[in-house]
Amino acid sequence: MRLLFAAAAVALLSQAAVAQTQTEQNPGLNPAINFKPKGSPESTGAVAPGANSFTEGQARSRIEALGFSDVSDLRKDDQGIWHGKAQRDGRSVEVMLDYRGNVASK
Repeated sequence: MRLLFAAAAVALLSQAAVAQTQTEQNPGLNPAINFKPKGSPESTGAVAPGANSFTEGQARSRIEALGFSDVSDLRKDDQGIWHGKAQRDGRSVEVMLDYRGNVASK
C-alpha cells in the first residue's frame, strides 16, 4: 500500500514538473488572450471589437508569429480591430487582429 501511494505521488509531481517546463519554454504565451504560436492555424473570422491596447508593432509581431509575412498597411478601426495586408502561403491576404490577440484572414 505504501509503495502504491509513493508511486502515485511521484506520478503527480512529474506531471507538475512537465507543465512548469512547458510554461518556462514559452514565456509570454497567455492562453487568456488566445495567442497561438507560429505554425498554428489562425482564428477563422473570430475577431471581436473591444478596447485594443496593442501598438502597431505588437500587432505586427502577433500576426507574423502566426506565419504571415510582409505585414503592411496596419490601421486600427474605431472598434479596436487592427486591419492590414500580408502574405501567406504565397498569396496576398487581408488580416485582422482583435484586442484578445485573435487573428483572422480573408
